[in-house]
Amino acid sequence: MAVEARTVLWYMTFIGFIVNYMLRINLNITIVDMIAGVDGPPPALTSNQTNTSTALLGNASESNLASASVVESIQNGSARTQRYSWERQFLDWANIEYERNGFHWNEREQSNLLGSFFWVHWVLQLPGGILARKYGTKLVFGLSNGIGVFLCFLIPIVSYWSYGALLWLRVFQGFVTGLAWPSMHVMTAKWIPPNERSKFVSAYLGSSVGVALFYPIFGYIIAWTSWEWVYYICGVFGMLWFIAWQFLVYDSPAQHPRIAQSEQRYIEKSLGASVQSSSPGPTPWRQIATSRPVWMNVVAQWGGIWGLFTLMTHGPTYFRLIHHWNIRATGFLSGMPHLMRMIFAYVFSMFADYLLRTDRLSRTNVRKLATGVCCGVKGLVVLALAYFGYNATAAIVLVAVATMFHGAVSSGPLASMVDLSPNYAGIVLGVSGMIGGMPGFISPFIVGILTQGNQTIEAWKNVFMLTAAMLIGSGLVYVLFSESTLQPWNSGCHALPDAGLKELQTFEEKLPLQATAEDDPNAKAALAVKTSKAPDK
Repeated sequence: MAVEARTVLWYMTFIGFIVNYMLRINLNITIVDMIAGVDGPPPALTSNQTNTSTALLGNASESNLASASVVESIQNGSARTQRYSWERQFLDWANIEYERNGFHWNEREQSNLLGSFFWVHWVLQLPGGILARKYGTKLVFGLSNGIGVFLCFLIPIVSYWSYGALLWLRVFQGFVTGLAWPSMHVMTAKWIPPNERSKFVSAYLGSSVGVALFYPIFGYIIAWTSWEWVYYICGVFGMLWFIAWQFLVYDSPAQHPRIAQSEQRYIEKSLGASVQSSSPGPTPWRQIATSRPVWMNVVAQWGGIWGLFTLMTHGPTYFRLIHHWNIRATGFLSGMPHLMRMIFAYVFSMFADYLLRTDRLSRTNVRKLATGVCCGVKGLVVLALAYFGYNATAAIVLVAVATMFHGAVSSGPLASMVDLSPNYAGIVLGVSGMIGGMPGFISPFIVGILTQGNQTIEAWKNVFMLTAAMLIGSGLVYVLFSESTLQPWNSGCHALPDAGLKELQTFEEKLPLQATAEDDPNAKAALAVKTSKAPDK
């Protein structure tokens, strides 16, 4: 039995987001081995730097938790051993001066390097969706990751050559990879039937697996060879993905040369008139900017990202300064919460799609349920952390569980953006990414104010209560005022049926491969009945 094209697309997307996060986190761990005379954790995890550096780190929050613990075993107080490096050999041959025994970057320079990836990363969130609509996700997502991967090959030699050049190389790497997330929604809208979107969007959380997977791998690479090889292996792995992406992925079912006719017809009939193969016309900017459902997704993303970034950015500082856990013990949390988040996202997405397929709940209510979990339930867990966080074991469990519940976001706001407007899903995600991602900069600033010179249980209780308020508040607003039905400004086409497509799929399987709905009066009747029944449960 042939593998469905949608299944191949899920795996390629999943690995693509692993690659995307691999690019974000590799410097966080290699910098420990790059610095001269290091035998402890990277500076981004120390208490006196948290307040100044986390505002720069933004999305690096998911990666700082692990970087120190993995390499601590590599360093462990041992003397730096000089390993062969073709970069050093080349610089010696070229008579170019460089730092032979590690880089003497001060704490601020290290913080700037760690945060530089995210300085302008947000700038291309909106253009990413626009470019994907015009040129296709295959090109935009592929080049976004591909260029970022190619730059990995340059990082080692540039590091030896110039600190300033390395800094701006990382800025450019973060800039170009900012296209990836919003561009993917354009392909999701063209490929994935409405009742399968929750499961498919869980592929986006390959980012979590990337964080959990590559930290230990990078640590072993550094232990066996040297930090330079981390970037070469990143480059090779990313290039292999890029080649596979070019050969296996296509922008729409109609363009795919190997898709089964039955799968193509099922996708196209499931999507109906909601997605146009040709350009749907000028982007309805005013309608998008004034759309209540769009802003409800922005609100949900704001609260969810505030909670995620606060826990992941400041978790190491909290555990080390409040509970006095060593970095090795804290490092265990680096992989566990993210793996739990991915597994929960996948399981919950199958449950959400089941509710849609069997018409147990309307699409709007399924998205509300998922957002209630990823914001509301997570907020209650964080609230418990505020009151029971004085116990180290309870604190660890609550942080892990809170991160896990955030996995429901793939069945909530992320999927809802495609429901609202398949034709402009990339643009809607871009708007949400630009605005909803701002807590990545605001949260660290406020946490710094609350804990500056005041590393106490009470201070952190205030941090977690504020975080819980953001999560619960955004979840309540979404549940009360959101909807996930096809919007009139999508293209002025007929509304997408809110009921499941179970009967349509069953009927499709009975048709001969050459048959079409237009040729069969029964198909027309089935579709007419289906579109006339769209109750909001």
